[in-house]
Amino acid sequence: MTGGEALWKSLMDHGVGVVFGYPGGAVLSAYDVLPRALRHVLVRHEQAAAMAADGYSRATGRLGVCVATSGPGALNLLSGLANAFMDSVPLLAVTGQVPTAQLGRDAFQETDIFGTTMPLTKHNYLVSRIDELPRALNEAIYIAQAGRKGPVLVDLPSDVLQAEVPEKVDAAPRLPGYRPRRDGHPPQIARGAEVLASAERPMLLVGGGAKWSGAAPLVMRLLEKANIPVASTLMGLGVVPASHPLYLGMIGMHGTVAANTAVQECDALLALGVRFGDRVTGKRDSFTPLSQVIQVDVDPAELGKNIPVHIPIVGDISRVLETLIPLVPRKKNQRWVDRVTSLEEPGGDGVGVEAIRSLGRITGEMARRDNLILVTDVGQHQMWVAQHYPFYHPRTMITSGGLGIMGYGLPAAIGAQIACPEKTVVLVTGDGSLQMNVQEMATAIQEGLPIKIVLLDNKSLGLVLQLQDLYCNGNRVAVSIEGPDWVALAGAYGFKAWRANGPGDLEDGLSALFAEKGPALLHCAISAEEKVLPAVPPGEPLTHMIKEWRGGDGR
Repeated sequence: MTGGEALWKSLMDHGVGVVFGYPGGAVLSAYDVLPRALRHVLVRHEQAAAMAADGYSRATGRLGVCVATSGPGALNLLSGLANAFMDSVPLLAVTGQVPTAQLGRDAFQETDIFGTTMPLTKHNYLVSRIDELPRALNEAIYIAQAGRKGPVLVDLPSDVLQAEVPEKVDAAPRLPGYRPRRDGHPPQIARGAEVLASAERPMLLVGGGAKWSGAAPLVMRLLEKANIPVASTLMGLGVVPASHPLYLGMIGMHGTVAANTAVQECDALLALGVRFGDRVTGKRDSFTPLSQVIQVDVDPAELGKNIPVHIPIVGDISRVLETLIPLVPRKKNQRWVDRVTSLEEPGGDGVGVEAIRSLGRITGEMARRDNLILVTDVGQHQMWVAQHYPFYHPRTMITSGGLGIMGYGLPAAIGAQIACPEKTVVLVTGDGSLQMNVQEMATAIQEGLPIKIVLLDNKSLGLVLQLQDLYCNGNRVAVSIEGPDWVALAGAYGFKAWRANGPGDLEDGLSALFAEKGPALLHCAISAEEKVLPAVPPGEPLTHMIKEWRGGDGR
């Protein structure tokens, strides 16, 4: 068995059925022995391979795999790897490399991808001997999925891929220093239960870690037993159904009035899989000033990293909740619940907001039945989706959180649709984001994927423009972008496409979109003047919410 054959066999032995990649000289020998049983999705840019593998993983919870050749191919994976790293997505990246004898000699298409990706991956390998390959692959696949999940890269020189694996080789992982803790410390859990029991204004905050842990049913048991209001980060959307009476919505820069107010007034905050990034906390030293914070995370490095934590608990969230829930008494907290659930939210207006609301009405039943996955790019449309689209299940909202990478949406939608062919996959995107990876329309067509695209086109970089209006006295620089004729371009790729030129066209346009069995796009023209509200200016407390845009600095 050659190194290339060993690569594919190892993936299949670990249950991998799909890889996203782009071939080249350094991985030629591996592609030469690519088994028919393994589905290979040929993207049009290596960046899309990493992002599609990411979308595949987020939709299923399973390992996503991407493959690229050496040099420029490997380097094109970087933004996708960084995105997976920030959002804790289990990903395996396999890259080709120049022969071992040429390493460090500036050979054709040589780059030090091992060194380059050190800060962007959970771990990485440069396999310099064929007898190291089986163990490296087993370790990489384990590390990507154990503890806090993340991307791992394995760099394979071309001579290693061509060499024969010895008949007797030690493939067992050797990771004596890596033992993620899954069960929380019982005394810490007991302390957390005491704080929740004595609190008059308790609050629950769920993040992406709760989703990856599969903790949604346990979260529901806890909040209903103790009658605790709950909010979500962007990564945690869907863990608690949007229709639940205790759900306050998303927290943070573009969070709801209820969620932001509650976190500032609560006296106990239980945070599950939340890393307290700046978009969540606003001004850190004024975040949740009255509360005792209980933070649960499988990664000990996150505990107390961004805000002071009174009770840190290291462990898998599901396991911690299994121990915590019996210790938490039934409570009413009704005055507190009534206070935060009755806060009035800004209505929001504009075609962009109405498009998302219309989308929610038309696809609501699919979403409730867990038969729909909504993917977004990054920008105003992303925040409108987070604010106004109702999510009912985990893994139904796929978006780039920590890195905020434009161009993510279409490749991620491809990965999600391949992962879940029985579900409807909808991409909500903007004209700026879609132009960054528009070539992946060809991948969707080649793979026969019936992705539905809702394109909000304001001919500008809307969120940057909004910040310029806020901070630069309306001096709009380098934010106007004239795009193509989107209906014609989508048609050229093979998508059916329609236009919605105003609010009156939205319902009919969206209905036509979902009546189409194949890939389709609805182009929605919106105004560049539409804003995402509420908005908390960067670096300011969550209490400083701009709820209405009045021109000038918006206040």
